[in-house]
Amino acid sequence: MSETLFSITDFLDPINRSLLSNDEGYKNGQIGTIIQVFEDEFPSLTAAYIVFVGCGEERGRGGNPFNNNNPNAIRHQLYCLYSWHPDLQLVDIGNIKSGSSIKDSYAALRAVVSELVEMGKTVIILGGSHDITIAQYEVYRHAKTSIDAVCIDALIDLGVESTPSAEHFLMHILTDEPNFIKHYNHIGFQSYLVHPDMLETMDKLRFDCFRVGHVRNAIEEMEPIFRNSQMLSIDIAAMQHAAAPAASISPNGLTGEEMCTLTKYAGMNPQLNTLGIYGYQAAQDVFNLAAKQIAQMIWYFIDGRNIGINETNLSDTNAFHTLHTRFHEEDCIFLQSKKTGRWWMQIGENQFTACSYQDYLCACNREIPERWLRIQERKFG
Repeated sequence: MSETLFSITDFLDPINRSLLSNDEGYKNGQIGTIIQVFEDEFPSLTAAYIVFVGCGEERGRGGNPFNNNNPNAIRHQLYCLYSWHPDLQLVDIGNIKSGSSIKDSYAALRAVVSELVEMGKTVIILGGSHDITIAQYEVYRHAKTSIDAVCIDALIDLGVESTPSAEHFLMHILTDEPNFIKHYNHIGFQSYLVHPDMLETMDKLRFDCFRVGHVRNAIEEMEPIFRNSQMLSIDIAAMQHAAAPAASISPNGLTGEEMCTLTKYAGMNPQLNTLGIYGYQAAQDVFNLAAKQIAQMIWYFIDGRNIGINETNLSDTNAFHTLHTRFHEEDCIFLQSKKTGRWWMQIGENQFTACSYQDYLCACNREIPERWLRIQERKFG
């Protein structure tokens, strides 16, 4: 075993699979029969495409203990799902050991995920409270890599007057210097839970926030957001209580189907290499429905990744339809993939960004697509 893998295992507790499966074990074709798991020996990461790591750190929620039962409950439901893409090798490296302080847990998770990302792996973090997003972001900050980040949450956690770090961690991520957030998108906030001044602040920073109603009415418009991003953080509080009984912030929110659609969009981008799912509490989960919901969200992320890795590179001009438009004295080129039907829009000389069919229709009507306008504002504003 290499020296690098030894350093990773210093921060990890292995998994006791006998505590996850039922008496009958897993059926042929279920994820539990094909995933490589850190039990007695650390699994090889050479062929691994997606790597799971649990982090039960909950002190950021307000004094709760470190609890790895929450990631394990999600694992149990995930392992019971059938794998449709066995060529995408899955590896589960266990749970982050509890640190003596919350910052120690952050540091341990950051060290492990950084190593995996440097190896070219996609990492799925099973939380833990939402402030663990700090450690997820620190992976990129430590590498001095500028990113587009997406957060799905009913709240915008900028509460400077709040004590629990889970309620104000975004302040650290978005304002810390030097900062490596090129752009931040917040999806699924619920207006009655967010102070209007907070939205005004986000807009002044040129960050984009989409309330839950907007997402529901035009969910396909969210796909280009994920295609431009490298990091996704999800708080299950974004979901309706019926879809995730372990979430208790609001009875309303995104449906389970909508969350699965969003995670599939995220999976379709091979450059999105960390996904954190936070806020799950097994003790509050009626009939394990939230754990099942999260497991299915992960399944759709993997399904989306199978689509994304087959997308053609933009440099292959023969693989795209090229369409020329003009709006407000601005010439613009749109590209549509012949393989997947997805769209890209020119934002500068030889520069393209992910967009939607609606952006193209808007340009054809000689109107400025809002996505194009927001990008120009960030470039020159």
